Amino acid sequence: MWLAAAAPSLARRLLFLGPPPPSLLLLLLSRSSRRRRRLHSLGLAAMPEKRPFERLPADVSPINYSLCLKPDLLDFTFEGKLEAAAQVRQATNQIVMNCADIDIITASYAPEGDEEIHATGFNYQNEDEKVTLSFPSTLQTGTGTLKIDFVGELNDKMKGFYRSKYTTPSGEVRYAAVTQFEATDARRAFPCWDEPAIKATFDISLVVPKDRVALSNMNIIDRKPYPDDENLVEVKFARTPVMSTYLVAFVVGEYDFVETRSKDGVCVRVYTPVGKAEQGKFALEVAAKTLPFYKDYFNVPYPLPKIDLIAIADFAAGAMENWGLVTYRETALLIDPKNSCSSSRQWVALVVGHELAHQWFGNLVTMEWWTHLWLNEGFASWIEYLCVDHCFPEYDIWTQFVSADYTRAQELDALDNSHPIEVSVGHPSEVDEIFDAISYSKGASVIRMLHDYIGDKDFKKGMNMYLTKFQQKNAATEDLWESLENASGKPIAAVMNTWTKQMGFPLIYVEAEQVEDDRLLRLSQKKFCASGPYVGEDYPQWMVPITISTSEDANQAKLKILMDKPEMNVVLKNVKPDQWVKLNLGTVGFYRTQYSSSMLESLLPGIRDLSLPPVDRLGLQNDLFSLARAGIISTVEVLKVMEAFVNEPNYTVWSDLSCNLGILSTLLSHTDFYEEIQEFVKDVFSPIGERLGWDPKPGEGHLDALLRGLVLGKLGKAGHKATLEEARRRFKDHVEGKQILSADLRSPVYLTVLKHGDSTTLDIMLKLHKQADMQEEKNRIERVLGATLLPDLIQKVLTFALSEEVRPQDTVSVIGGVAGGSKHGRKAAWKFIKDNWEELYNRYQGGFLISRLIKLSVEGFAVDKMAGEVKAFFESHPAPSAERTIQQCCENILLNAAWLKRDADSIHQYLLQRKASPPPV
Repeated sequence: MWLAAAAPSLARRLLFLGPPPPSLLLLLLSRSSRRRRRLHSLGLAAMPEKRPFERLPADVSPINYSLCLKPDLLDFTFEGKLEAAAQVRQATNQIVMNCADIDIITASYAPEGDEEIHATGFNYQNEDEKVTLSFPSTLQTGTGTLKIDFVGELNDKMKGFYRSKYTTPSGEVRYAAVTQFEATDARRAFPCWDEPAIKATFDISLVVPKDRVALSNMNIIDRKPYPDDENLVEVKFARTPVMSTYLVAFVVGEYDFVETRSKDGVCVRVYTPVGKAEQGKFALEVAAKTLPFYKDYFNVPYPLPKIDLIAIADFAAGAMENWGLVTYRETALLIDPKNSCSSSRQWVALVVGHELAHQWFGNLVTMEWWTHLWLNEGFASWIEYLCVDHCFPEYDIWTQFVSADYTRAQELDALDNSHPIEVSVGHPSEVDEIFDAISYSKGASVIRMLHDYIGDKDFKKGMNMYLTKFQQKNAATEDLWESLENASGKPIAAVMNTWTKQMGFPLIYVEAEQVEDDRLLRLSQKKFCASGPYVGEDYPQWMVPITISTSEDANQAKLKILMDKPEMNVVLKNVKPDQWVKLNLGTVGFYRTQYSSSMLESLLPGIRDLSLPPVDRLGLQNDLFSLARAGIISTVEVLKVMEAFVNEPNYTVWSDLSCNLGILSTLLSHTDFYEEIQEFVKDVFSPIGERLGWDPKPGEGHLDALLRGLVLGKLGKAGHKATLEEARRRFKDHVEGKQILSADLRSPVYLTVLKHGDSTTLDIMLKLHKQADMQEEKNRIERVLGATLLPDLIQKVLTFALSEEVRPQDTVSVIGGVAGGSKHGRKAAWKFIKDNWEELYNRYQGGFLISRLIKLSVEGFAVDKMAGEVKAFFESHPAPSAERTIQQCCENILLNAAWLKRDADSIHQYLLQRKASPPPV
């Protein structure tokens, strides 16, 4: 499953660099322990106790589900008939299954060759989402058929079997019936054994209106009139392979499609809203290239005869990998050749790559329990980049990985309230919590590190062994390590257990000494913490694959070692005194580096003269910024380094810089010198803005388009005069139809005119939103509405967020945009959430969108008492699936407050001094 993209969080990135003097170290240690005491006093340091939970008893299990569902698209109900071939492994007089929001009408069990036994009672345990069917006599061991008739509701909660609203080309509002079962919502569509390890085959039939499209995991094998109603047909699908319930899917609605065959002969279709088949062609092309790529990579053929990719109007996640029928948000699948921007194409390519990887890794071989969710998601989040790099080498996607996933994971994992990659999961409410940057982005990052450590050839060999051995079965993390160990001969389990079973990551401190013609490096490792030097009583250690490069060849590792102890000495042969030495070539190892001041000094010129590769320039800057955030060096030192990026040509490096400056801007919005940091932003971004200009030049590509949008948006938001004037001119021409804005320029122009606009500007934007036929354009507008600064307009935007105009899943990004737009917006968004909590919580039923909403809305605060206020609110308004997120947000608020107290004055002085005598460019 791909979670919908969130704005990069404010808890951005943490490193440790240059040994502080002893007096400073003592100060930092005492500050760090004071902060931990404060966390304890606020009750933020420990997660609440887990709810008691038991998995289903193993005495009865399914072999095959024969399931027929008849949805009513007007009354929003459905009728269901289940006939499950089951195995009684231990004599019992009851069957316990998962069941939620379903009413069972009748149930019976017929042992093979014997008479039917009718259930005499249905005991629903609503809290645990289970039902116990009681029988008047004992069900003996052996096989038999369990029959259940039931009814349910097509809910509007975007989970289980639910309804999705859409508008026909003629303007009529209608509903589709669609599914989202991961993690634990198949039980809302039919009574079942809803655990990933309890696999079975499925024979699915749907009774639907004859003018609707009906889809499921497999191909249609029969379609016939329904005897009781001439307007209905019964559609029967082929039997599935053995699979888990969370991967079952069905869709009933009105769709067009485009199709092709992959070179392996698999039928690939992309289903779109009616009239928009053209918008499915890009995803179709990506999918048709991706299936053969994975077949070759895994050396295992795609196991089903067809694959459908379908755009769903109301969809909580980004996409879901149901076997053979992958569901997507419209914005994660549809590309309009004229109106889609470059970042949307890239997003679609990545999400398609992610979900199709799951067809093997997750669907063919499935995690045994949700504890191993990270293996599914981390692996798919890594290999989607490998796939996109294969399809679109011009995207330079691996550099983007570092900014999008690697640093995002490190910022979260440096918190006291992080969690290990592998989390022990019990109650269903705990599963939603781990669909986060640790499972996805840290998981992907450590797999990238592992792939680099093993080498591609042995990695592929190990993957094939794993998939072949466990196909149609379930596996745990240890099973993958065993296969990779057998293939590579390296101690994979020993190395990887240090990364998956303990939270956090190491800080590698390095200092160097020239010894004749060689360089002696002294390395030591400690846990890295967002709050400063680690002061824990235990000393976690990692087995760290370390690469070391020098200026002799910046793109090649001079030495590779496995650091398997707290301290190590390493000798680099033949390194001249004037050559620099850098750890973590390509920013692949999941650690931060702390250089001695002389080593750092020799590396920094490589930023200005571009002799360091882009991904290493990014890593160095990112490490420094995080170090300042953790209070180890002054933020002023980082601002000076940021000025060295004046010649920077790389989009991803700028993207990371932009993100970090955005975090600093948000922090300084709590001061009275916010305008000064905007001047700094303008100074840093103006030269690249002038070089790029507004219009594409001949020979430009994908990354140039991304960079132009980023830079113009940054300059426009900061109030750069020339950018603001040109944005207003182009916006006017766009609205009047004289010159339509290119898709890549719309976000920066919309943001700029709104931030510096009035009520008329907002009204025009809302009108453009209403007129937009494409969900991508609606989302583009929704994400920037929060830029408006006037209090009454902010209220108007917040009211709009909950209106019928905004799809339920997109309300989160509108409110989050307000919170991230300004200091006043942040306060207004938090008040709005508190005032409308019941409606919001009910809308998302505690799924991961609730966590996303909380994170986007409160993490920008930087006052101690706000941490207490947030904590107190959620104590009286519990959100079980967001408990960990709430803890993390409160911790980040305290970190922001500490950062502000520590560095605000020195930042202010530096910005004033800079204004008085600007540095040479």
